[in-house]
Amino acid sequence: MTTSSTHSSRLLLSVVALLILVACWFPGINAPATKNIEAGLERSLATFATARALGAALSVAQGTQVSVQPGGVGVSFAPGQALQPLNELVDKFADVMLVASVSFGIQMLLMKIGAHEAVAIATSLAVVLWWVAGMWRGGGTWAARWSRPLLVATLLVRFAVPLTTLGNEAVYGAFMSAQYKEVSANVEEADHKVPTAVSELPQAKGGIWDILDRWKKVLENVKEGLDYKAILNEAKDLSAKIVSLIAIFVLQTIVLPVAFLWMLWRSARVLVGSFAVEIRGK
Repeated sequence: MTTSSTHSSRLLLSVVALLILVACWFPGINAPATKNIEAGLERSLATFATARALGAALSVAQGTQVSVQPGGVGVSFAPGQALQPLNELVDKFADVMLVASVSFGIQMLLMKIGAHEAVAIATSLAVVLWWVAGMWRGGGTWAARWSRPLLVATLLVRFAVPLTTLGNEAVYGAFMSAQYKEVSANVEEADHKVPTAVSELPQAKGGIWDILDRWKKVLENVKEGLDYKAILNEAKDLSAKIVSLIAIFVLQTIVLPVAFLWMLWRSARVLVGSFAVEIRGK
């Protein structure tokens, strides 16, 4: 390696080390990230409350009875039982929203840990050690061996949550925000519409003296009630909307954070390792 190339590599190493040191102590990255986490937590808690309210409404609708009494003989039906599969989905939906809320809470805690002065000090020391290892020709020394993994670890602790949160919120705002607002509004309305639809199912009536005609009228009314048209019209596409909400929050709290964390880890390793190549070449 030529002298000019060596000087260029050391200059670049010094610039990168200085930028990392400044970023470690720069608080500006924490404020927007914290705001994004709080917004996500608010959305998840509001959606969890909606899921619980919808589950309660569906339970009431399931217990609604349709009674017929032709000639003093009583028969009862529960057309709301058609909502049992939807009610089970809503229960699982509420569980997912609780997990999503816990995930945002964990991100908030990790944010506070990463923003602590002790983490900034540890990252600064790791940067200095890494810089010394790069400037020193002894590429096989203990400083060169330990500085790289130490720096990667401290960089992730300091920057992983803020950068992941900012990227996550950018993806949400670009691709999921409008869908979330539309779908969540429809789900919120469902906890009022479904019980009303069930309670408005036609009640079978008698009044015809001939017993056969009475029962014919009863069966016609019961058949109309057991078609569940009123119920299913109000619950139409509700399952699909719930699945859409689940997909949005799973992406926000599991898939995207893991993907961004992996990319940050790989980027940190490439950044630190690129200078390790220069060290070995000296």
